[in-house]
Amino acid sequence: MPNLSSPEHRLFFCMNIIYAKRMNSLSVQTQYWIMAISIIVFAITIITAVLAYKAGKKHGFLDAQVSENERMEHARKDAIERSRAVLSGQISEQLAPWLPDFPVNPSDARFIGKPIDFVAFCGTDEGSVSEIVFVEVKSGKSALSYVERSVRDAVVGGHVRWVEYRIE
Repeated sequence: MPNLSSPEHRLFFCMNIIYAKRMNSLSVQTQYWIMAISIIVFAITIITAVLAYKAGKKHGFLDAQVSENERMEHARKDAIERSRAVLSGQISEQLAPWLPDFPVNPSDARFIGKPIDFVAFCGTDEGSVSEIVFVEVKSGKSALSYVERSVRDAVVGGHVRWVEYRIE
């Protein structure tokens, strides 16, 4: 006697009994046709499942390819925009001494570039430097970098010195 401890086992056992009684009442030729149709339906189901899997896999690959292409296009556009911003910032830095409201005389300013943009030796035109001014040019919402802040803090804190280096 089979194990009928669970409802699923009892149901399966009852279905097998019903199937066996029906099959016994049919002719052998009809039983072969039913078996052949069952095998064909099963094969079609398996083939459909395999094709659906492959189609889904290909669709997923195409989606990944499209999203990769979109990411690359976005990265290119972002790089171009950043490059333009950097170039316009560099041009602005070079032109800044001749723009209105520049804090020192343009002829006293010397472009450094890194880590700060200008060092101005105020009074050079008159023949005597009265003040040295460090100028950092910023545009838009840009902020000081860590190094630029450290230069500012060193100057404000008075950590500036004069060194004369002689080569012999």
